[in-house]
Amino acid sequence: MKEFHVDGSTTLSLALFTDVSNSKELLNSMQAGTLEPEAAFLNASLVPDVFPVLAAAHKTLLSKSRESLTTRTLHSELVYNYSGSKHITESLKRCGISDNTTYVLAARFGASADEMKMVEKLIIGKEIDLEELESRANKAQIQKHYKISGLELAISSLADSITCRIATRDAL
Repeated sequence: MKEFHVDGSTTLSLALFTDVSNSKELLNSMQAGTLEPEAAFLNASLVPDVFPVLAAAHKTLLSKSRESLTTRTLHSELVYNYSGSKHITESLKRCGISDNTTYVLAARFGASADEMKMVEKLIIGKEIDLEELESRANKAQIQKHYKISGLELAISSLADSITCRIATRDAL
């Protein structure tokens, strides 16, 4: 687990898990609104680096401060903003977890150490270091989802390309 400062006063705690066996239960709890504590669960195979997640988190906090969340919760807004798509359902399905997701990035805004321990206990899987994101990322799937060309990757990184799409989605 690692904590990042997203703006002057808010943190985002991230934990990466592999061999997750209870994605279906986590998904059902999130959809029912009974997940305690509330957290965001991203399909980690679409995350090549922490930086795009932090960009999505910043955008999420900005939406909250403007009282203009597109989704029902702060944590679902993080998944939505990470997706780069304007379609809520598609965003949550593609970048969030599904019934059979085994590689999960858990995120929680403003989490205390105890709250993150509770989030970690929700997930039946093995916690691994965030440094493994890049080597485990499904680069072909990421390129397809975000429509990143080989030409673009010749001058930019995968993480930077995603971050650009997250930052400019509302302007396009």
